[in-house]
Amino acid sequence: MDDTTSKLSLPLIMPAQAQKHVTHNEALARLDALVQPTVQDRNRTAPPPAPIDGQTHIVAAPATAEWEGKDGTVAQFLNGGWIFLEPRAGWHFRVLDEANDLRFDGFAWEPVNTSDAQFGRLGINTSPDSINRLAVSSAATLFTHHGAGHQLKINKAASTDTASLIFQDAYSGRAELGLAGSDDFSIKISADGASFIEALVFAAGTGVATGAAVVESPSDTTAGKLLTVGAGHAQLDASLYRQGNVLGTVSQTAGVPTGALVERGTGPNGEFMRFADGTQICTRLLQLDGLSFVTAMGALFRCDLGNFAFPSPFSHVDAVSATLLGSGNATIASAASVLKLHQGTAAAGASWDGLSLWSPVSITGVAGQMTTVSLWAMGRWY
Repeated sequence: MDDTTSKLSLPLIMPAQAQKHVTHNEALARLDALVQPTVQDRNRTAPPPAPIDGQTHIVAAPATAEWEGKDGTVAQFLNGGWIFLEPRAGWHFRVLDEANDLRFDGFAWEPVNTSDAQFGRLGINTSPDSINRLAVSSAATLFTHHGAGHQLKINKAASTDTASLIFQDAYSGRAELGLAGSDDFSIKISADGASFIEALVFAAGTGVATGAAVVESPSDTTAGKLLTVGAGHAQLDASLYRQGNVLGTVSQTAGVPTGALVERGTGPNGEFMRFADGTQICTRLLQLDGLSFVTAMGALFRCDLGNFAFPSPFSHVDAVSATLLGSGNATIASAASVLKLHQGTAAAGASWDGLSLWSPVSITGVAGQMTTVSLWAMGRWY
């Protein structure tokens, strides 16, 4: 029959033993050392100079004096002497002077690093499961900074896997945002938890947005959708106008505008303005030097000016005019007028045709006397 217990080595009272109370008290003392166990320290190789009854230490190597040969044991001062407990695998002690924990692994004492503790599952005010291994039931959860900032990281194993946040209603998904099945960042929504709509998807390579919340085509006028960016540098879809593309090059396809609203141009033949509806206005200033009125036409005298090209072609001319604005020749300025004789055989043409000036008196031109004539035309460019 063993004289100690198998786990804690507590002394047993043997049959016909004298002074049984001594054995019993020793067992209680050992329980006092081993239950809710603490030790003063673990760095001593020799007993302290004035030990207190019940004081406990882990003996450091190489042990000396009364502790010689007791390396690694648990030494307890009891009734004026030292008793030594051989540790068993799994014994766990709190070291008071270090505020740290030690565990005996069967061969040596090792620190219990609670700061790097790992748990298979952890539930705070609720129960975790095999999928939700960390579960928290609380009105709020705070993740705060340790220093400057704080990042919440959600990692996935491969591009086709998912790393996302899901928002639920009665444990049924209603919204998801993150990397859902690809490296594109998406925002999905659901009315029933079963069917999800990709509201926004931001391409990983370009950052360009697509999805149900984005305008899909020039004819998509769904209320609440986001505007798209069309072809060309920073140009909105052709059907959507803003400050940056109201002015520009007008164009059309089958009568539907595909460019800017207004186009203005200047060239050697004058200026023009085109509008998205097809309207075109052309103007031109003629600077004519030393005009002579010598061709008699009844009681009047004529000065033929000729034909002058439009600055932009028309598909159809609706109206043309010419106005004498002024002249360095006083007689021309006060007496002459412009006559527009014809505009060709069709309501189109590429120029102001048949311009002439008329005067009631004959005028011989003098070089350096400039006469200004303003030309105007209106029609359609398509």
